[in-house]
Amino acid sequence: MNSTLQNLLTGIRVPDPSWRQRAQDRLNQLTKPVGSLGRLEEVAAQMVAIQETMSPAIAAKSVYVFAADHGVVQEGVSAYPSEVTRQMVLNFLNGGAAINVIARKAGANVIVVDAGVDGEFDHNPGLVRRKVRRGTRNMLHTPAMTEDELHAALQLGAELAESACEQGVNLIAVGEMGIGNTTSASVITAALTDQPASKVTGAGAGLDSAAIQHKVRIVEVLLKKHDLSSSVDAFHILRCVGGFEIAAIAGMVLASARLRIACVIDGFISTAAAAIAYKLQPHVREYLFAGHQSQEPGHKLLLDLMGLSPLLTLNMRLGEGTGAVLAFHVIEVAVNLFNEMATFAQAQVSGATSS
Repeated sequence: MNSTLQNLLTGIRVPDPSWRQRAQDRLNQLTKPVGSLGRLEEVAAQMVAIQETMSPAIAAKSVYVFAADHGVVQEGVSAYPSEVTRQMVLNFLNGGAAINVIARKAGANVIVVDAGVDGEFDHNPGLVRRKVRRGTRNMLHTPAMTEDELHAALQLGAELAESACEQGVNLIAVGEMGIGNTTSASVITAALTDQPASKVTGAGAGLDSAAIQHKVRIVEVLLKKHDLSSSVDAFHILRCVGGFEIAAIAGMVLASARLRIACVIDGFISTAAAAIAYKLQPHVREYLFAGHQSQEPGHKLLLDLMGLSPLLTLNMRLGEGTGAVLAFHVIEVAVNLFNEMATFAQAQVSGATSS
């Protein structure tokens, strides 16, 4: 581990629990039965603790869509060819993808990042060009990336989090695009949770049952080839079977926690990245929100590993940060309720009497 990453890990601290208690005390005084806003109260209290203020605010919102290709696509693990990664990046830049529509409604900026797409792009001011390499190596034959490449991808995510902080962004979402990346996420999940490949591997972008079984076998081979399990260092797991977009998201999750920025994770792939960050530094959990729970079977296992409960369950499996940005609305409403509802005293409403 290089010194920059070591500093990143050691700079993350748990929010002072007194802020969460102060938030709960105020929530209990608002004009409603105690606890009646359910998860919204938990979200509000977490935002108070993250920002360490009794007047939490969402100043600006951004979603980062990290794109990269995977060499393991050569093994027939995806329903789509790898060139779709590049084509979808162009779609993001042109504003025509689902994430663009959802982000516009949420008032969030979409930042598209080329972390390792196997292709080039003409000049486009909307694209963050930070390609580590044109796709990872085929991890069936060799580790997906070198240590230097891994550090570069982690640093990419960390630097973008720092840039977001400098621009006043205090609510971010992480999403991804990368044909073949559910295979990578499946191996990571099996390794971190010690679950069999069949329990963590799903249809990805739309595989049929026979293709899913082939993908399961590939995941099994990858686990054995790289000798992966929960006792293995998370950096090693990420280097052997990760993707550049997954590593970049892990770096962003770590840096966001150090900078005390609330981070909303999306589906299976971004949650696999967050789980790597969590294994490296468990304190990141205090700064994370799980936007939703996807249809991918491994997603719930990862959420359970981190002790996170999804804000939404909409049977989505798209990626791109779509579920995370949908959850922005829930977080904003929770903050607004905390700030704007009257207390019983302010509204001159009688509180509950003890029975």
